[in-house]
Amino acid sequence: MSKPLLDVRHLRVEFPTRRGTLLALDDVSFDIAPGEILGVVGESGAGKSLTGAAIIGLLEPPGRIAGGEIHFDGQRIDNLPPERMRAIRGRHIGAIFQDPLTSLNPLYSIGRQLTETILAHLPVSAAEARRRAITLLLETGIPAAEQRIDQYPHQFSGGMRQRVVIALALAAEPKLIVADEPTTALDVSIQAQIIALLKRLTRDHGAAVMLITHDMGVIAEACDRVAVMYAGRVAEIGPVGAVIHRPAHPYSEGLMGSIPAMDGSRERLLQIDGTMPRLNAIPPGCAFNPRCPQVRDRCRHQRPELLPAGATLAACWLHAQGGEQGGLA
Repeated sequence: MSKPLLDVRHLRVEFPTRRGTLLALDDVSFDIAPGEILGVVGESGAGKSLTGAAIIGLLEPPGRIAGGEIHFDGQRIDNLPPERMRAIRGRHIGAIFQDPLTSLNPLYSIGRQLTETILAHLPVSAAEARRRAITLLLETGIPAAEQRIDQYPHQFSGGMRQRVVIALALAAEPKLIVADEPTTALDVSIQAQIIALLKRLTRDHGAAVMLITHDMGVIAEACDRVAVMYAGRVAEIGPVGAVIHRPAHPYSEGLMGSIPAMDGSRERLLQIDGTMPRLNAIPPGCAFNPRCPQVRDRCRHQRPELLPAGATLAACWLHAQGGEQGGLA
């Protein structure tokens, strides 16, 4: 195993409010190796995008990192001053956001935005920066890039704007890309192009990708490992094939059971009753216990850590030593 490029340990994110402090991320730990794509999946409100924002130093106030450490390429980055973090974020960590309109300046042509990014981080001439910008646009699936490079964001469709955002994220040849729903605005054929592009980036440049998505098809196609999040914690993490085909956590099992089978072998899709708890109403013990079909008394009082569960790690007492004899009943 190569040394992790990104190492997140016991990350805790809080939001102070007048009614108390809300715990949004609680003891989140994972790592990503160079050349690896880690998928992060879960319902809305699970903490996926918040984890990505904490890693790249873009937490919205009053959110704050209240505990844990984030190490990138051997350096701790969660405690860096904003100026130093900004330099790392632009040069070594790329970000792809869900809404391209929040990432592009409507007053500048896309060519200007791309070339300024390249010139700020790479030792190249203006002419070379423009050539690289055109190449990036072509790689991300924008036709007639030589003509379109001087157009403005409003002259592009939503899917085209998302491809421009991806080109921006790749502009400085980063070692890590945090991609938050990068294929949401794209049709299926363009999704395949973007997935292929991310996979080629990891293969050719050894870059690591944290891929945040709701789409299990994207996870299955693109990722090496997957982390399933629930209520601000990692419920299960492991190789993508194991989590999809042999989920060890009841929440993961529910997520995978809600995916239609292409061969028609699944007559009825599974349904997870209830909803994700609010931050001010996370239950004691395992946060999933009110919705879990296999809940036991221990689940309502004790919070499980990630435990070995075959090929994966799962935060579930079902996998405590001795299984049912481990104090579940």
